[in-house]
Amino acid sequence: MLNEEVVKNIIDSADEDERDVLTRREFVWLGGAAVGAIYLGAIGYPVYEYLSTPAQRSAEAAAVTQTTLDNAANLPKSSAMMFKFGARPAMLIHHEDGSWSAFNAVCTHLGCTVKYEPEQSRIFCACHGGTYDPRTGANVAGPPPKPLTKFNVEVKDASVIISRA
Repeated sequence: MLNEEVVKNIIDSADEDERDVLTRREFVWLGGAAVGAIYLGAIGYPVYEYLSTPAQRSAEAAAVTQTTLDNAANLPKSSAMMFKFGARPAMLIHHEDGSWSAFNAVCTHLGCTVKYEPEQSRIFCACHGGTYDPRTGANVAGPPPKPLTKFNVEVKDASVIISRA
């Protein structure tokens, strides 16, 4: 009887040890669940950002009304510089004729950051090919539904003051 109890205890402890090891089926299921969770995160996050940020951006944008760029008046003609207007990217353009333009640098299509291309005289969004006029911010080609938000520009000594239009 003692031997039967010892054998039973050994078998019970072996069953407990085996329960700690994943079966092939459990391993494949957990791997598939992990891949699915990563996929959902990769798809879900951009969708969440797309749907939730307009209200957040509006509140954030209303908080800042003006910013000063020191030494920006020295920016060469036919060039641009990026800066932050509040927490959002913005762009200051010094045109060949000496005039200035400033815009919110976020594409109105899906929120990618745009860049100035002086060779083509355009503001371009590389995400989906959106093109904007560098003087007015009007959407010229591609999928953007609205023009870029334009800011007022005032040059004072070596500084450039950017404010809401």
